[in-house]
Amino acid sequence: MADVVCAGILVADVLGRPVESLPPRGKLSLVEQIELHIGGCAANVSIDMARLGFSAAALGMVGNDGFGDFVVRTLESNGVDAGGVARTDAAHTSATMIMVHGDGERSFLHYIGANAEYREEHVDLERVRGAKVLHVAGALVMPGLDGEPMARLLKQAKEAGVTTCLDTVYDATGRWMDVLAPCLPYADVFLPSLEEAKCLTGKEEPAEIAKVLMDRGVKTVAIKLGERGSYVRSADGEVRAPAYKVRAVDGTGSGDAFVAGYLAGIISGWDMERTARFANAVGALCVTALGTTAGVRNMQDTERFLATAEPLDAAD
Repeated sequence: MADVVCAGILVADVLGRPVESLPPRGKLSLVEQIELHIGGCAANVSIDMARLGFSAAALGMVGNDGFGDFVVRTLESNGVDAGGVARTDAAHTSATMIMVHGDGERSFLHYIGANAEYREEHVDLERVRGAKVLHVAGALVMPGLDGEPMARLLKQAKEAGVTTCLDTVYDATGRWMDVLAPCLPYADVFLPSLEEAKCLTGKEEPAEIAKVLMDRGVKTVAIKLGERGSYVRSADGEVRAPAYKVRAVDGTGSGDAFVAGYLAGIISGWDMERTARFANAVGALCVTALGTTAGVRNMQDTERFLATAEPLDAAD
């Protein structure tokens, strides 16, 4: 069975670069690149884990369409077990139009699609129970699984001795803690972005945010801080790890790459500081190529990068 099972959103991404503005209505603009890539938190993290040398499975739902075929085929071609991916006629495969600006920042148009149809009964519990880690990827944008059903999934995994991890996507509906609260007592590790964590807790500083989440039951909080690196806190202490200097091409997927690096540290039994630094390195390398996973390298290359990487001064 897999080292890591990633259950969550699966997406087909259409990326265009560079896009600084939309053309006037009815007009056309040219870009240097348009490419089709796989995306979605569950897909990204599972592929990143496989690239780092771990066995990974993806769970989720896609439509019976061309994008769905592409998602499953891409997972399998990257060494990910896609046998637990469900198919549906009720919706098309989720897709995102990603407009990558010249500095690597991105804007998005998203169709939730089949991700909204994924429910508790579709989850392959045999794969979950056989994993070392269950990572639920994309909470707050899976209406069929969010809330109590997701909490039950995490609880079942913990009861089977599986380490549980949880990540969120920005909630445009503003429900935040109302939906996520039942899940937090069953999350061994929670890995939100700073913006998501602020919205969840109403706090601004990482230490205050982590305290609120730990009071809700989370064992370890790892907050993605972008150019400021990451902040990790557990009952054993806290760590601030720097980001690293790279030439940014596309920031898409960097948060999921950080998650994969953090999960790699958990499986490898590393301490909190080594894990955070490695996760930052995986995230940094991710932004050096177009797409959500293309920049992620294997364990050895990532370790070599980390050995000589220069910390990024966020004030630069």
